[in-house]
Amino acid sequence: MNDALLEKLKVLAESAKYDVSCSSSGTVRKNKAGSLGNTVGGMGICHSFTEDGRCISLLKIMLTNNCIYDCAYCINRRSNDIRRATLSVQELVDLTISFYRRNYIEGLFLSSGVVSSPDYTMERMVRVIKELRLTHRFNGYIHMKSIPGASRELINEAGLYADRMSVNLEIATEENLKLLAPEKSHGSIFEPMRYIQQGMLQHLEDRKRMRTVPRFVPAGQSTQMIVGATSETDKDILRISSLLYKRPSMKRVYYSGFIPVNSYDTRLPALTQAPLVRENRLYQADWLMRFYQFRADEIVDDQYPNLDLQIDPKLSWALRHPEMFPVDVNRADYAAILRVPGIGVKSAKLIIASRRFGRLNASQLKKMGIVMKKAQYFITCNELAMYTVNEATPDYLRKILTQPEKRKKEDRQLAIIFPD
Repeated sequence: MNDALLEKLKVLAESAKYDVSCSSSGTVRKNKAGSLGNTVGGMGICHSFTEDGRCISLLKIMLTNNCIYDCAYCINRRSNDIRRATLSVQELVDLTISFYRRNYIEGLFLSSGVVSSPDYTMERMVRVIKELRLTHRFNGYIHMKSIPGASRELINEAGLYADRMSVNLEIATEENLKLLAPEKSHGSIFEPMRYIQQGMLQHLEDRKRMRTVPRFVPAGQSTQMIVGATSETDKDILRISSLLYKRPSMKRVYYSGFIPVNSYDTRLPALTQAPLVRENRLYQADWLMRFYQFRADEIVDDQYPNLDLQIDPKLSWALRHPEMFPVDVNRADYAAILRVPGIGVKSAKLIIASRRFGRLNASQLKKMGIVMKKAQYFITCNELAMYTVNEATPDYLRKILTQPEKRKKEDRQLAIIFPD
């Protein structure tokens, strides 16, 4: 690798690091004779994960960090005086193959700034992944960012070669998107999302008639929202996420804590660091919507528009709804057990399966992996203490669970007040 190409690689890899919607879950492609790579692997440059939890490595890079847009929150905005670089299609293809042959990566995450026009940029990106697939027979994972405003024809072509495509929503509300990125609109973002979804649905219909139909974005699509750059509440963000998840093609919504890279712009909040705790709570709430049968309006509502930063969303919901507890783990249905703090999806299924052979006790629940320090206040079974969230009160339990260093002392006091 010559010095000029190495310098481009450093600049563009650095510019790409702020995009967190880099997931590889949902697709499996095995290595074949005469082809190169697969979608399963170990560790590498940028860690991502397969559907079964295995870690793989991706070359995460931009085609160019030049951009015609001047979005306030973006390090690559056109008004910033930063080092710029652009890779040719052939340079990026050669880099990907070279890194794979050296066992640095198992796949590619490709994004780009917008140069000339969305279609011009998208066409160059499509050429990269098309050459990887057809010329080099590259079978590794490819995640490609779709450019807002790109034509349907280019998106349809990209979908034949990419495993996953993503279009970043960036800001949850149209009003605030216009404030920070006046050249963009939700319309230009939702349009390519719709094209990807229609292509996936059409592929499913075509596959019913003919088994050899080329795959179209087999790992679905994802998007990303910036958290903390504007005035949206968690309710606003989760409402949008909930609507996106109703689309059959949407696999993941990512939440990126706002990083103050352009502190000179007065439209942006004066933060010293990214709101990482809030970002984490949003991911937990997202998990509740996807796997725990919670609706967005149950997690956050008009009375509680923002997530509690001290405790996780599931525990917060339980403390706000003591009337739903205690849950009898030996009699309750799956949905009720799933809402108990400290009980996950696997544990809830194990409880349902195990109680067919006899009544469960606290010791058995603990062996199943249930977090008893939380769950014990929200369930009943033979060997647990008699006091629950209703006897101890939600406020008192919140105090106990948010002050772990005093937990043993508080438990002893509760045991005296509410003896077995």
